Amino acid sequence: MKKSTLLNSEISYLVSTLGHTDETTICDAGLPIPDEVQRIDLALTHGVPSFIDTVKVMLDEAQFEGVIMAEEFTNVSPKLHQQLCHLLEQEQQRTGKNIAISYISHEEFKQRTAYSKAVIRTGECTPYANVIFQSGVVF
Repeated sequence: MKKSTLLNSEISYLVSTLGHTDETTICDAGLPIPDEVQRIDLALTHGVPSFIDTVKVMLDEAQFEGVIMAEEFTNVSPKLHQQLCHLLEQEQQRTGKNIAISYISHEEFKQRTAYSKAVIRTGECTPYANVIFQSGVVF
């Protein structure tokens, strides 16, 4: 049995196949997911698993050099946005590697998810609780 934090086989496979600059989306329960992108659906019920819990596991398992969020996230759901930014700051301190943060409109964000290797759907019901992670390298 796998000993590390991540037990989900689909996400474990995804992380092991990520290359530099590959993108992975973690989204709330309502984000439309393009048919051509792998959907990893973790949603069990409202709030389970949470967006933040899912992000924490991904940050523990993979190296990221950038994130993309919708501009609307900052104003509509500022508390959750601040939690995400705090986690990103902690990750930068832990690894010593910068994580670039960029913002685009929600409409552009939805279109951008089509370039993700996979979209991980959580049970989060907070508006705009979505992030695209851009893979980095560990060296």
